[in-house]
Amino acid sequence: MSKTVPGILFLCVANSARSQMAEALARSLLGERARVQSAGSEPTTLHPLTIEVMREIGIDVSAQRSKSVDTIDPATVDIVITLCAEEVCPLFLGGVRRMHWPIANPALDVPGVSRDEAVARFRAARDQLRARIEVLAALLDLPEGPRPEELHASVRVRDLARSVRFYAWLLGGPPKEWTHRYATFVRPELRANFVLVVADGKELHHDTLYHLGIAVADRAAVVRAHDLARGIDARVHKPPRTTWRGTPLHELWLLDPDDNLIEIYARLTDEELAMKPADLEPTLLVEPHAQSLR
Repeated sequence: MSKTVPGILFLCVANSARSQMAEALARSLLGERARVQSAGSEPTTLHPLTIEVMREIGIDVSAQRSKSVDTIDPATVDIVITLCAEEVCPLFLGGVRRMHWPIANPALDVPGVSRDEAVARFRAARDQLRARIEVLAALLDLPEGPRPEELHASVRVRDLARSVRFYAWLLGGPPKEWTHRYATFVRPELRANFVLVVADGKELHHDTLYHLGIAVADRAAVVRAHDLARGIDARVHKPPRTTWRGTPLHELWLLDPDDNLIEIYARLTDEELAMKPADLEPTLLVEPHAQSLR
């Protein structure tokens, strides 16, 4: 099997519902990016409602058959995903990556459950599996990233003192420094730099997050992150540049899929600090034609 095409095995007990749906969904969503199988420790037959709810979303599984885990060649498997929630999941031997997605068994025989309720349970399992596999699909063939050395986050708060007390309790220690405008928590063991910023009367809702950031090694790493961002179709908010006001940094600002600001930054060396311009205007680190990643 090609090393670039992982083999994925979905496991449950009967191989009649969850793992069969997962197999079909993964084949549909992943295509040729993975080789997909399913099996069970006590295989039975494909449940009729499995066929029905998959047909609702345009996927025909009627030709699939329940299989025993003992029939699976370990050489064809790189990732095992177990789906059992109430039951004991089957074992699969071998040096493979393992994930556990507990999904309630829709085929479980529960007295008094109407057909409509049974169909709803199968749909719920199907939709939960589809959402998980969509995330798995997004992670396959992930391009190289910028190699972070620290996580930075800033959050707006209404009452700086109350928030400092809460986060000092949460993070296990007081902030490294604070002013009337902000407080900075630095936790090397967490590789985290966390800042509380006064809200200035801004409405606080789902955009309470001010920004996230990661530190990288140096100026070259910031410029390289700009190039690597092309591999994940990231959008540039501000191109790589050196800023001198406030905390001097080499920085790149991206937008995530929901328009949250993401900063990739590196602190300046003493030699770089000595080159600070008199006007303190930012210095671009890439040519203008290389700035847009749209």
